[in-house]
Amino acid sequence: MPHCSVIGAGLAGCEAALWLAGRGVQVTLYEQKPLRFSPAHKSAGFAELVCSNSLKAERPDSASGLLKLEMRALGSRLLPCAESARVAAGGALAVDRDRFSAAVTAQVEAEPNITVVRREVTAIDESAPLLVASGPLTEGALAGAIAALAGGQELSFYDAVAPIVTAESLDYGRIFAASRYGRGEADYLNCPFNKEEYEAFHAALIAAERAPQHAADAGLTVYEGCMPIEVMAARGADTIRFGPLRPVGLRDPRTGHRPWANVQLRAENAGRTLYNLVGFQTNLKWGEQKRVFSMIPGLEHAEFVRYGVMHRNTFLNAPAVLTPELCLKDHPNVFFAGQITGFEGYMESAASGLLAARALWARLTGQAYAPPPENTMCGALLAYITTPNKDFQPMGANMGILPRPAAVQAIRDKRERYLALSQAARAAMADWAQLLN
Repeated sequence: MPHCSVIGAGLAGCEAALWLAGRGVQVTLYEQKPLRFSPAHKSAGFAELVCSNSLKAERPDSASGLLKLEMRALGSRLLPCAESARVAAGGALAVDRDRFSAAVTAQVEAEPNITVVRREVTAIDESAPLLVASGPLTEGALAGAIAALAGGQELSFYDAVAPIVTAESLDYGRIFAASRYGRGEADYLNCPFNKEEYEAFHAALIAAERAPQHAADAGLTVYEGCMPIEVMAARGADTIRFGPLRPVGLRDPRTGHRPWANVQLRAENAGRTLYNLVGFQTNLKWGEQKRVFSMIPGLEHAEFVRYGVMHRNTFLNAPAVLTPELCLKDHPNVFFAGQITGFEGYMESAASGLLAARALWARLTGQAYAPPPENTMCGALLAYITTPNKDFQPMGANMGILPRPAAVQAIRDKRERYLALSQAARAAMADWAQLLN
């Protein structure tokens, strides 16, 4: 019976381990928690979500929805866990993070073909195929071992986490429940600014004191996809008003008008006792977060159960070192999956685990392997991270990376154009998955 090792029990590692085990591979899954925690992780459970509880949209004409449909075709084991831990969030798949982690952990530990070893891995053994899914917070000896194999071809960027407040501390006289354009069941709480309130908030935000960087982190790149709110605000008076604080698709029932700016709060757990400030990843000092974020309408007396934090992330220079099979060009027994590859986002990370697992399985069984077609979301993401790019940064699912056939490009309506791209991608993925099966 074939055997392989997987390092890391995040979304990518768990998805890969479960897929391989389901095909009879004996998998040894290494996880350093609870013996050692990264700066962002707190739970001993697997597949811990840190930055958000939202796994994004489910509509088939959206990039995130298409990715989930492709993952189902590939045999995802984590999507059913997400369904079991779902909390209402309009058209998005959001989960109770603790329940989701518990469901994934239980499924992994119940799988007879998976042996879980709770210890820190400090070296890489290339004698047999190995999948590294240690995440973008990889550090210490393992990070050094990866860098050595990759010839020093690794990059770093900052990732930031948003604060969480208690529901009972909110002022519901100033907050209204609604989803943009009436989508969903009013699953978000909205904090509407008038012009004067917003301008005062913006001024305080850009003047607030930030937490100091460690000397080793100086000069690292700030990734656009998880930009701290204060960094974004400093780019201009209206930058966040047209970004995470955009008021479009909303109407304040108190005034009957669209707010000047609007902060959305998303339920952090199934009981709706905690709310996440959407888009408010931050590196402000904790006292400054309390002072400035309490200026948001409805949050004047908010109780913060978690303040935003910022941590150093590491990912491979994938175009330089990875093949489309997600193994190192110079060390073909060493496969990678997850955000360390440049797949940016929770579902993207899990999807990369499925792709790496299939490639590794082909290696173990001596079968030919070809990556998924580039007109699928998985194939387009894989092509993006393995195509030469001197300014490479991580990429999440988006419709812009899908190739545009002339017939599709001729469709004028964006929603219809995206639906056509989605339909073609799903058909291509179904054929690819069936071929490998």
